[in-house]
Amino acid sequence: MKLFVLSTTLTATAAFTSVGHNAVKSALCSTADDATEIETSDLPQPGDSAVLAINGWIPDDSAKCYGLPGAVAPTGYFDPLGFAQPGITLNEVKRNREAEVMHGRVAMLASVGYLVGESFPSPFGIAGPANDQLQQMPAPAFALLTVAIAAAELKRATIGWVEPDFGDWSKTLWKLRDNYYPGDVGFDPLGLKPTDPKAFADMQTRELQNGRLAMIGVAGMCAQEIFNHRTILETIDFYNKVFSGLDPYDNCGGTIC
Repeated sequence: MKLFVLSTTLTATAAFTSVGHNAVKSALCSTADDATEIETSDLPQPGDSAVLAINGWIPDDSAKCYGLPGAVAPTGYFDPLGFAQPGITLNEVKRNREAEVMHGRVAMLASVGYLVGESFPSPFGIAGPANDQLQQMPAPAFALLTVAIAAAELKRATIGWVEPDFGDWSKTLWKLRDNYYPGDVGFDPLGLKPTDPKAFADMQTRELQNGRLAMIGVAGMCAQEIFNHRTILETIDFYNKVFSGLDPYDNCGGTIC
């Protein structure tokens, strides 16, 4: 659980570098079949009333999900609950994408954290299923972790969100900045962010797909440990014995060992 919890701190800032507007071409879709490129002459210029390109993406209210990447075969564009149906505002779509990207990043780190945290020695004598590890942390370490997470989230809020207007809070509540690309908080220590818009859209799609899978996977890991109170590897070993025709309770006194 220690790495799972720590992942929330890291992932709050795990994004690409700051946005750029000097791309030659812009790709609105993630798949090769649906890719639509816009020449430089078609991009809005500084001072135009139109929205400027963000990482090569220009919001298109006639396109699904305003043209954000993330749709791949075999499902293609998949929105059964209508989170991006016509009539949903651009700000709501961007906010939903922000939530999806950030939760996906947390889940990807957490999926690794479950396995690593349960397999290797850890500080403070923390052990056992990852679901039980947070409560084993000493109070000072837990307080420090809480402060670090809060600081990271506040930093992300100052980058992506409009400052609150306390005189009329309804104008700025949940509102993202017009020039903010969902998830792009300016953190790219390895320089992995592509400068080409099409390459950026493809990388964003890969990140989204892996994040979606990780969210489902971590939910399964968490549910499994709640159900049988065993680590992931212990559960794998248990069923390996079952499918091999061995008695998983042998030498355990009739209990799960």
